[in-house]
Amino acid sequence: MSIITTLTRTWLTRTLRPFTFKNEYDQVLPFAECENLGLYVHIPFCKSVCNFCPYCKTLYSKELCDKYIDALIREIRLVGSRQSGKKEATSLYFGGGTPALAADRIGEIIDALSEHFVITEGVGLELHPDNVTPDVLQTLKDAGVTKISVGVQSFRSKFQEILGRKKVDASAMASALAAVPFETVSMDFIFALPGQTYDDLKSDIDAAFSAGANHVAIYPFIEFTFTDSPVPTMPKKEKRALLDAITKYCASKGYARASIWTFTSAPDANYSSMTRDNFLGFGCSATSLFKKQFKINTFDVGSYCERIDSGQLATSLTIRFTKRQRMIYWLFWTAYSTKVKASDFERFFGVPLKKAYGFEFWLAKRLGFFTEEDGVYQMTLKGAFYYHYYENFYTLAYIDKMWGIMRNEAFPKRIEL
Repeated sequence: MSIITTLTRTWLTRTLRPFTFKNEYDQVLPFAECENLGLYVHIPFCKSVCNFCPYCKTLYSKELCDKYIDALIREIRLVGSRQSGKKEATSLYFGGGTPALAADRIGEIIDALSEHFVITEGVGLELHPDNVTPDVLQTLKDAGVTKISVGVQSFRSKFQEILGRKKVDASAMASALAAVPFETVSMDFIFALPGQTYDDLKSDIDAAFSAGANHVAIYPFIEFTFTDSPVPTMPKKEKRALLDAITKYCASKGYARASIWTFTSAPDANYSSMTRDNFLGFGCSATSLFKKQFKINTFDVGSYCERIDSGQLATSLTIRFTKRQRMIYWLFWTAYSTKVKASDFERFFGVPLKKAYGFEFWLAKRLGFFTEEDGVYQMTLKGAFYYHYYENFYTLAYIDKMWGIMRNEAFPKRIEL
């Protein structure tokens, strides 16, 4: 698998040089100069750990969670105080883990961020289905949360059993969501599970919109090497047929495709922490992306707290981009939205897209991955599937390797990808 990503990286960056992450960082982060800046906060605590989940998480205890959030607020102030005035940020997302386990302290975190940032497009937060109760939802809404994402994974019992999840009470969820409305209610599902059919996935999507969602995400199951999941992957042909069929179904229902994996029933409903030119992350495992660098915090909660308590950032690794590397990163995650605008690329890099990657986009059009109109490249069904297919290679060749190392080493010296 790594051969595919290595060849692609070599061709698109025009060099044999790998992506090199080093154990170094800047104490003053260059976010003040960034436009279209998003904010992300990671809360790693869960009541139980799902065996298929690759994200940075640890078992919840109130004492440890409070200690962590105290450090998190110190990190926010440590980073934010290095700039004068307040920086505009498009959005703020809380991920995890299960951030709603700290519902009573989310307001404190938002207040700390508001000392240094003006958030213009709302605040999103992830929830486990167990958290979708009127009391928790009201606490979050009073704290300033405007968007929520519920990790349902599946309403169907056969897949809940496969994933080690318990039954979701859709009617109780619908009642709670009706009692405490939010601007965006997203529900996450996993597709490409063994034996999953079009009817299975269609049933989940219908149930989500009936329960009060105005946005759904169907993420592909990816078999990370460091998880304990026994779930086998779905063959390529079946996966493509399923993704194409459910995309066409959503289109027939009038749901707009907001990204590769997401569909919305309302024009203003959106939930994505990834499609930003730049973003600033807080908490263990949180990443930050700037014009010339990308950094990732340590995955270890104890090491994170110790670093922050000492007045230093908890950065574990940093890559300082070449211009071509940054272009590829920008294109990869911009394409996640299914659309690439040549004018946005030129604005960000000062170079016309056709000058930098004219041949590649010409070839992508010839292969049927994109259509083009007035400098806007729109991904086709075929293109969306192959984006997913390549992302699977990318995830296993790069993210799987990096996260696997960082789960065992708080501050590795160097990683080459």
